[in-house]
Amino acid sequence: MNRLLPPLSQASKYSVPAKMPASTSALRQNLAKSLYGRSSMLRRRFTSGSAHTSHSGTAPASTFSKSTVLLCSLATATASLCFGYGYMTYESRTNQKEFGSSIKYAEPSVMLQAIQEIAKVLGDESISYDEDELLRHSYSEWSTSNSETRPLAVVYPKDTDDVVKIAQICSKYKVPMIPYGAGSSVEGHISTPCSGLSIDFVKMDKIIQFHPDDMDIVVQPAVNWVNLNEQIKATGLFLPLDPSPTAHIGGMVSTNCSKTSAGYNLTSLFVGAEGTLGLITEITLKLAVVPDATSVAVVTFPSVVDAATAASKIIRTGIPLAAMEIMDEVQMQVINKNGGTGGRMWEERPTLFFKFSGTEQAIKDHIQRVQTIAKQLKGGEFQFAKTEEDKIVLWSARKEALWAMLAQRPPGTEIWSTDCAVPMSRLAEIIDVSKAESGKLGLFSSVLGHVGDGNFHQAVMYNPKDPIETAAVKKCVYDMLDRALEMEGTSSGEHGIGLGKKDCLMKELGLDTITVMKKLKHSLDPNWLLNPGKIFNEPSVVSHYT
Repeated sequence: MNRLLPPLSQASKYSVPAKMPASTSALRQNLAKSLYGRSSMLRRRFTSGSAHTSHSGTAPASTFSKSTVLLCSLATATASLCFGYGYMTYESRTNQKEFGSSIKYAEPSVMLQAIQEIAKVLGDESISYDEDELLRHSYSEWSTSNSETRPLAVVYPKDTDDVVKIAQICSKYKVPMIPYGAGSSVEGHISTPCSGLSIDFVKMDKIIQFHPDDMDIVVQPAVNWVNLNEQIKATGLFLPLDPSPTAHIGGMVSTNCSKTSAGYNLTSLFVGAEGTLGLITEITLKLAVVPDATSVAVVTFPSVVDAATAASKIIRTGIPLAAMEIMDEVQMQVINKNGGTGGRMWEERPTLFFKFSGTEQAIKDHIQRVQTIAKQLKGGEFQFAKTEEDKIVLWSARKEALWAMLAQRPPGTEIWSTDCAVPMSRLAEIIDVSKAESGKLGLFSSVLGHVGDGNFHQAVMYNPKDPIETAAVKKCVYDMLDRALEMEGTSSGEHGIGLGKKDCLMKELGLDTITVMKKLKHSLDPNWLLNPGKIFNEPSVVSHYT
């Protein structure tokens, strides 16, 4: 077996949000009455297009046939740190008895004592108390779900052994641990509502093992997907994802799920847990063969509903697509106000962006079929790449949308960015209604997203110091999320739950299912130290900060 050890992969220095959407979205899960008191079990999944279809940031279903995640879970009172694949117990009690009378976190002085002990073990250079660093590691201007509390320090582990030592000491002193990757969460995953210690994995950016013959690779969490693909490019393999260039593998895994089956599917339990069940220190990824050819195309429509309708029709025909993205006329205006992209200005109309992959002949056929459907549904001039440079230019608007929005944001304003996903048959409807509702606010609002799987994003710019404006935007956003649930969709297609969507998750899954999730959390993290306050609230917290 050919085993290579590539050189260090430097972490990306981009500073804008990255996302990793799921190609298959679990929409609703209510546990059976015979087990947990629910009247029925409903688990609906929807996928888009053929088995080869993949949107931006999503691999085909076969891509992750193996995903081994090394997870460091908390040490228990016996002071032994165990992997997340630990013993689980189910105790049938009331919530109060089940989780104990309260969850008690250390006081600030005790937290500092723990941090000083970590510094003795890892070295003073591994700890930062810098105020700017503390702010950067707990606040995101892209998120409306920020807490006012800052961590007491930031620690920079170099390997799994360091993470184990950190977890042991934090468990001993009851110090909350908040994992930090690229810092790009829009749902408050990096916030520190109970203070504690921010664990920045930036130094864990190495490729551990590369097995070209097996088409898999083992990486540390801070490896950037762009750098990874660049390093393995010569082997003819790649990680078939296309999120924002800022994305780190660890964060991508923490908010998404991939497929494997050997006994209980514990990997999938941890993948997507947003750091609440364990700290990811190594990830094994299944790679794909670089396609023979690729191409990019764009087409505009009179309205965003027309564009969404066309997207749904294209998916239903089964045309294989590597990606399909949508941007409304407002977002295209923002791109042009920022000077355009790729050396060109754009038509300010709702636009669909396509990526094709396969053989040259197959791509020509797929482009022709998409072009025909777009023309039938009011599509404008169909532009497709003829050179490598054309590919970069035509895709540049989609990749730079977030930068353009940030550049045009007036001082003192924030952007409330959220996402949801619905079955493809309801996509045009929810975009139309949501865009109309946000338009009534009289504020900047735009729609963009990965329409290949019914996932879209809405961004609204507002003044957070204006309580009336803030309340109106909040209502608009949560009405959209409720609308998605009514359409048999989900309140989060890819952003995760974090701080911002806990109430939505309760509506989506129900109290009984959330209680089961809490039981799993309590079994693996009895002191509730791992990323507290995310996904759901702690049973009862005694903290100096809350």
